[in-house]
Amino acid sequence: MKIDVLALFPEILAPALQTGILRRAQEADKLAVNVHNLRDWATDKHKSVDDYPYGGGAGMILKPGPIFSALADLNPGQTAHVIYLTPQGTPLTQALAESLSLETHLILLCGRYKGVDERVRDRLVTTEISIGDYVLSGGEIAALVLIDAIGRVLPGALGDYESAQVDSFSHELLDHPHYTRPAEFEGMQVPEVLLSGHHDNIEKWRYTEALRRTAQRRPALLQKLELTAEDIAILKAAGLTELK
Repeated sequence: MKIDVLALFPEILAPALQTGILRRAQEADKLAVNVHNLRDWATDKHKSVDDYPYGGGAGMILKPGPIFSALADLNPGQTAHVIYLTPQGTPLTQALAESLSLETHLILLCGRYKGVDERVRDRLVTTEISIGDYVLSGGEIAALVLIDAIGRVLPGALGDYESAQVDSFSHELLDHPHYTRPAEFEGMQVPEVLLSGHHDNIEKWRYTEALRRTAQRRPALLQKLELTAEDIAILKAAGLTELK
């Protein structure tokens, strides 16, 4: 996968892209990330890419010219999936990240100030994505979140010890509790089933705990699932039948 990022502050992204999973994915040629400074496509001597909004009001707007020029250079065949990071976008989910991981070329547009000229959104943007209902100083951090979510589900990007297949949300449930050595710590014991070596019982315990944790912390997620009779029995036993 190739990802191009258009940003006003590309230096924000550089350290994270050279760390951990993202670094390894790039070194293994599973992922190529190129970060570009939008000012490189500015045409005036001051390299300005923003201007005051028509109609007045506070804040500045990213001008269409530099963005159109950048997209013409980065996406000459107009085959890339262009994503604008904005609080107004579709909420980022694990399913969306996995869907985007099947693309071959993404271009991420990082907003700044009050956003971009609407003509950019009308003509160039394929998808708008939000990482949450809050406002950041710019889209660079949101772009990193999206790149990380996509990069870690690319085939071969993770080792078995980091497997994405059992993460929270990968199967519509939150992850189950995890324990490691020692088996007893400050009077707190690891659940006996995890020490039993009985793999079927361990998997059943993990699923039960994932279901219970989801019901307790994110009950709305269960509304999207078709719960089995066994699932309902588990929730009733835990006193978690009132799902909202």
